[in-house]
Amino acid sequence: MKELRCMVVDDEPLAVKMLENFISKTSFLSLEASFTDPVAALEAIRAQRPQLVFLDIQMPDLNGMELSRMIPEGTRIIFTTAFKDYAFDSYEVSALDFLLKPIRYQKFLEAAEKARQWFALVEGAEAAEAAAGGNSGQQDSIFVKSEGQLRKVAFTDIKYVEGMKDYVLLHLCSEKRPLVTHITMKAVEELLPAGAFMRVHRSYIVALDKIDSVSGTNDISIGDTFIHVSDAYRAAFEAYLSQRMLR
Repeated sequence: MKELRCMVVDDEPLAVKMLENFISKTSFLSLEASFTDPVAALEAIRAQRPQLVFLDIQMPDLNGMELSRMIPEGTRIIFTTAFKDYAFDSYEVSALDFLLKPIRYQKFLEAAEKARQWFALVEGAEAAEAAAGGNSGQQDSIFVKSEGQLRKVAFTDIKYVEGMKDYVLLHLCSEKRPLVTHITMKAVEELLPAGAFMRVHRSYIVALDKIDSVSGTNDISIGDTFIHVSDAYRAAFEAYLSQRMLR
């Protein structure tokens, strides 16, 4: 995989310099530009379409959350901020990770590696689509980096996906042990076909055709596993059930 083209956006010059230094030490990152003005940054992001943006949240004129909702779809975000209260909100937009200032290089590198794995998954999906003749309807799998190798995983083999901190576990029909990969739930959710999978909890995405039963308290049964549908996702799940329920 080629270097990831990235930009830095932070209204603090010292923070910009630190991130520039981190990027220069990371072999698979390539810095295209840095900005202390978020409005100028937005124009450049739209024009140059970098793959990755390291983005501060609290900035004048246009804060990081607002900016993140205005960038091109193919650009991903790693937030950098001194305010941990934004952590949950960051995963509702196109964020791959959330770095809390002061940032240590180890944490920066972990987040950058997560971005590299995200784009590797995308490249694998695009390669599979191309091999199928370029018809998006033929895409039936993703590539997952696990234990040092890229594994091709068919969508039909996935029972459910479980999030554990910075890792995701793919529970498969064909294997007893889940595949473990270093990526976010949000990233996996976007790669899975929406008609076949649904997020039902902050930590769970289920394959809809693998559901065996649903209790009156919205507990999903998939084999021997029970997954509770949380309040945040209940309305969408109940709407799905109502469309398929015999009355």
